[in-house]
Amino acid sequence: MTDPVTQKYYKVHKVTNSIEQKTVEYERTLKMDREKITTAHRTFAFKDVFDVSHRPLQGEKGLLYLHTSKGVYSYMVKEDPSPFIDAFKELDRQESDL
Repeated sequence: MTDPVTQKYYKVHKVTNSIEQKTVEYERTLKMDREKITTAHRTFAFKDVFDVSHRPLQGEKGLLYLHTSKGVYSYMVKEDPSPFIDAFKELDRQESDL
């Protein structure tokens, strides 16, 4: 793999004031290469990520989970994360073979 593999995810933020509540949704990108997985605010060394999994929710949304040495991190996704998960498993397999 020469180019990073990416997966869009979404951060939902609720903003309230004295008369209303608004929901603001931010689109962000997970990037994975041979050495690391990077989010908007975190970077995980590839060796510290044990697994990547997905749980569908209602509609087209779901949660993508990064199982790491520092805990499990969840990211809301709208697109099918199978290509990202498959790329992780392939890279993990390649690393295990070394």
